[in-house]
Amino acid sequence: MEWVGDARLAAGPEAACYLEAAFTPGAHIGSVYDDPTTPIVVTRIEELTTIRVPSGRLVVDAPWDDDEIWEYGRGLPTRPPRELAVSIPPGVYRVEIAWTSGPYEFFGELCDGVETAATRLCVSDDPVVGWEMALGVDEDIDRLRAGDEPRFYSDANVGCFADAAAWTTLSAPFRKVVDGIPAPRDTEQLADGCERVSDESHRADLVTFGAESGGVVWLGRTRTGDVAMIVVTTGMAGAPA
Repeated sequence: MEWVGDARLAAGPEAACYLEAAFTPGAHIGSVYDDPTTPIVVTRIEELTTIRVPSGRLVVDAPWDDDEIWEYGRGLPTRPPRELAVSIPPGVYRVEIAWTSGPYEFFGELCDGVETAATRLCVSDDPVVGWEMALGVDEDIDRLRAGDEPRFYSDANVGCFADAAAWTTLSAPFRKVVDGIPAPRDTEQLADGCERVSDESHRADLVTFGAESGGVVWLGRTRTGDVAMIVVTTGMAGAPA
């Protein structure tokens, strides 16, 4: 039987087009702000790293809450992470970033306008037939209003994928503070300023990526309803009103 999603979570036409184009090199996904004649073009897809998710439970959230640093100052969790309601098969998955370029002029200087279009966790290579927003484990679809976009927030413009069962250990380096200021982190530095933390007791990982103010998490579903892709986008309209 073919998968039929819930209309309250389904990507609208604009969001669906964006999600399909974001990982297609050469595709246009809009135009430069204040310059409709200059397109924003997908330039490359970068495999950032791989991530181990042995529990099949996935957190997609900021790796820390600002309150943990500035208000409490003790490096302790102040809230549960945003764990997705959907689970995936335990395994090792690719994390990929789609990069775009939209040249623009700033105070007489030409800038390349290189930005992140989206970040994805590749669950399988099966074709995606539809997209829907991902709910967290504590979110109720019946409480959604027209136009609502379930999402995570990040004042530091950083998001992450992480195994939920190992979250306390994996996120600990991001909560270390000295005199109320974030301490240097002992993490693996990846390309483009992203980081990776590993917990060998769980054989699990956390991988960070850029996420301006946070982001909406999208599930790419196959014909049978299985999740093939988990994609994070920022600043983009989503579900139909």
